[in-house]
Amino acid sequence: MAEAPTSRQARPDITLAVCRGACRLMRQSGRSVLLEMPLPDGRRADIFAVAADGALTIIEVKSSIEDWRADLKWPDYLGWCDQLYFAVPVDFPLALIPEEIGLIVADAYGGEILRQAARRAVAPARRKALLIDCARLASERLARLEDPDFVELA
Repeated sequence: MAEAPTSRQARPDITLAVCRGACRLMRQSGRSVLLEMPLPDGRRADIFAVAADGALTIIEVKSSIEDWRADLKWPDYLGWCDQLYFAVPVDFPLALIPEEIGLIVADAYGGEILRQAARRAVAPARRKALLIDCARLASERLARLEDPDFVELA
């Protein structure tokens, strides 16, 4: 049986491309990024970005309308960042994204902020805890790359 032509990318490929482009955009703006950052409430930020001044940005990546509709947890992220953005592919219906949330359109090569996110200051104690968690996670990921044979002893 002949395969159908693939004129559209598969959803995982779109997700990876949008994530990569949004990360590039954040890094070009001077932020450091960490993917899949666990938050203290059990949620996991797709992209967690930290600016030189300690400002915290969370970016949730949505690859399709179905992905958007299946995710009703985005308001939970507001308490864990100074700014919240959605990053979407260029063909995503932008009217679905709430006006109070920032909007990034991205592909595998980069991204553009179409709407700035409102700024909400994270409480100082929460910011400190998040920055420590972020630093520890980034350090552990780097250490595992440098020493993949490491075994934790209980």
